[in-house]
Amino acid sequence: MKTVIIDYGAGNVKSLQFAFERLGVNAKLSNRREEILAADRVLFPGVGEASSAMDKLRQSGLDALIPELKQPVLGICLGMQLMCDHSEENNTQGLGIFKLPVLRFAESEKIPQIGWNSISGLDSKIFEDINEEAFMYMVHSYYVPLSDETIAKSFYGLDYASAIQRNNFYGVQFHPEKSSKDGSKILQNFLELE
Repeated sequence: MKTVIIDYGAGNVKSLQFAFERLGVNAKLSNRREEILAADRVLFPGVGEASSAMDKLRQSGLDALIPELKQPVLGICLGMQLMCDHSEENNTQGLGIFKLPVLRFAESEKIPQIGWNSISGLDSKIFEDINEEAFMYMVHSYYVPLSDETIAKSFYGLDYASAIQRNNFYGVQFHPEKSSKDGSKILQNFLELE
């Protein structure tokens, strides 16, 4: 199985690569269209600020490629947010795979949310053998609201979508590569999707 991590200069790609190495998988970093199209599984990580990350995607043409992918794709943290329609972070237009907004947490909450938070309402094969209320590692100031495409939720001042799915596209707000054995199991489940 060929696994590719999209490398566009806005991802925590090394820690993700190491997480796959621990699973016995060589996940290749690439920004080349042909390699991404030929992959069996695609990871779309992201850390940092939304508008500059979208600029990098546009410069490389990946903004047009990613929504066209047919294999399972997993967006992580900012990667998940960029797959949505629009982010309040610097008024950024996203990829529009999910017709959902990305909103800023209320000022009454400590921003960003940093640390462990539980996920519940697990409703996808990527959560097979993951217990309700399992803890995942989060670092984010913006969130995706609950919708019909929510497959896991968390609470931080309000309930929000900590994972979403639409067809072959999956997004997780947390960092599975930093979420101990449960995060590793989620990555394994993603690799095993049919």
